[in-house]
Amino acid sequence: MVSILGEVVTTVDMALFFIAFLVLILPFKVKIVEHNLEVFLFIMGAAAVTVTNKWTMEVVMTAAEEPIIKGIVPAVLVAGFLFLYGQKAFQSFMDGLVKRLNLGVIIFATTLLLGLICSVITAIISSLFLCEIANTLPLDRKNKINYVIIACFAIGLGAVLTPLGEPLSTIAISKLSGEPLYPGGPGNAGFFYLMDQLGILVILGVLLCSIFAMFYVKPSPTGKGEIMGSTEGSSVKEVLIRTVKVYAFVAALFLLGAGMEVIIFKYFTKIPDYVLFWVNMISAILDNATLTAAEISKALTQKQINAALYGLLISGGMLIPGNIPNIISAGKLGITSSEWARLGVPLGLVLNALYFVVVFILGINPTLGL
Repeated sequence: MVSILGEVVTTVDMALFFIAFLVLILPFKVKIVEHNLEVFLFIMGAAAVTVTNKWTMEVVMTAAEEPIIKGIVPAVLVAGFLFLYGQKAFQSFMDGLVKRLNLGVIIFATTLLLGLICSVITAIISSLFLCEIANTLPLDRKNKINYVIIACFAIGLGAVLTPLGEPLSTIAISKLSGEPLYPGGPGNAGFFYLMDQLGILVILGVLLCSIFAMFYVKPSPTGKGEIMGSTEGSSVKEVLIRTVKVYAFVAALFLLGAGMEVIIFKYFTKIPDYVLFWVNMISAILDNATLTAAEISKALTQKQINAALYGLLISGGMLIPGNIPNIISAGKLGITSSEWARLGVPLGLVLNALYFVVVFILGINPTLGL
């Protein structure tokens, strides 16, 4: 018999590990999967629930209702329409701002603002604003890409502060709601749970990204910016399609998380928190919400949960598939994988190292006491 971490590996475990392998590899390797990620994840989630024989009305209703109850789908819909009809006024405002303020100040302020407000207007809408801002700034292609990558790291971090921010936070709150499984364990997660646990270090991370962007991104020598991607506005149809895709994406991940709980209980609870932090660098090649659905459970300790989330949040910015803001920004502006990795990988490694030193070596992980 094969054993891992002292646990006997069953046929069900092997099937779930295979499903996890497919989820991790196929979106990165197979174009049809990459372009139809919602459908693929739904199939994988359904397979995981089927393998573990967990099909119940409660699971079905949770997957159907949670994306709406947690507020992320309504937020995407409302903010999408606000962005659609206010787009021209916004572009005019940015043009005036560029003429009056220092470019470094604009880069710092917009990175900081998008990194903080994304937890309210969602990471999706923040990344749409980011694309419009980027195309108004007097930057050449290289520096425009650098600005977008750094800002996406800030958005990826800041979006975790509320369940509205992104699927990762929505799923984490849902999986940690209800009574704790053991005395003193995590549970009863409310709206401000993640802000309380991660808020201080996340906000400091957003501030650090903003300062780095201000000094690292250089203006175009000609004083003119290069327009990247499509300059056409969105439409009502695009807003509705984007909302449906977000709903399907989050619902699929709830199914995946329900099926994967079996191996979470058996294996992940035995991984030391500092190891789990580095293991989650795998989120660089897969949207970190998928891994949140597979990993986060009330069976973990609070320290393990925080370590897992820090690793997912930071590493998700390293490559295009790792996070929703990356995917939206790269697609809208035509940024290639190699262009993204050129800054995304080293920046992600540096941020991971900094957080590892602060959280695990220095033991600093303050809460807000909410």
